Amino acid sequence: MEVTGNDADLLYDCRFFRVYKDGRAERFHPIHKTPPSDDPITGVRTKDVVISPEPAVSARAFLPKIYVPTRKLPVLFYIHGGGFCFESAFSPRVHSYVSSLATEADVIAVSVEYRLAPEHPIPACYEDSWAALEWVASHSKRNGPEPWLNDHADFHRVFVGGDSAGGNISHTIMARVGPTRLPGVKVVGSVLVHPFFGGKDDDQMWLYMCPENKGLEDPRLKPAAEDMARIGCKRVLVFVAEKDHLMVVGKRYVEELRKSGWGGTVEIEVNEGEEYVFFQKDDLKSTKSVALIKRFASFIKHV
Repeated sequence: MEVTGNDADLLYDCRFFRVYKDGRAERFHPIHKTPPSDDPITGVRTKDVVISPEPAVSARAFLPKIYVPTRKLPVLFYIHGGGFCFESAFSPRVHSYVSSLATEADVIAVSVEYRLAPEHPIPACYEDSWAALEWVASHSKRNGPEPWLNDHADFHRVFVGGDSAGGNISHTIMARVGPTRLPGVKVVGSVLVHPFFGGKDDDQMWLYMCPENKGLEDPRLKPAAEDMARIGCKRVLVFVAEKDHLMVVGKRYVEELRKSGWGGTVEIEVNEGEEYVFFQKDDLKSTKSVALIKRFASFIKHV
């Protein structure tokens, strides 16, 4: 989007967006959306579903080719990145990425479309993601609103994952799964890809987008040991990129998780020589992007 307006009218300006005193918000990264489409090569089918009309929460569902009708497939609940303020579950590159995961891991994927800051301040993204996960869980008795989940999902093999901001949201969701639980559902693993847990100037941007924050020690920005200890699964995989400034906090997250008393196993995968979310920037065509997809999928397959 072209950014316009008088600097004197600015209320806030950061690397992703600016907000004017009259309430207008302008993003530096336009949000492109593409309709659901079936892949004739892989056989992955997609559809969009409404989670809630108000607040507006939706998702894109991905169903891989079914070879054995009676076989139940794991569920991947995915939360996209974008600094909490841009990108979409319906964007071409997120669509391609999640579709590739659904194919390689042989899972039903649900990619949540949550409300974005600054128009919808944090914690909207966390609450929307939780509502979407509860919607998935509502199918565990095989009588939910979405036939794909009723007919094909294995609710004892659910995975929660996301990249960047989505990795951050995934952690908070998993800490909530711990004490709250989801009836009829077992979350067995979580995958955080280049997760954002604070990092230089981005901290101040997060604090602005979350007016009711608890400062730089807010457990959503800097995960607390007590939250880590109650994560509601027993396996976690964290990807970090060597050239990403978030690698430091990603590694710290792994170290703190191991010390928290959580009791599960956490693995870390370093994408050597690569930058933040490189796999989306090269349209999943590079050798290392393919390797990331395969590593993600192998984590799911080896429950």
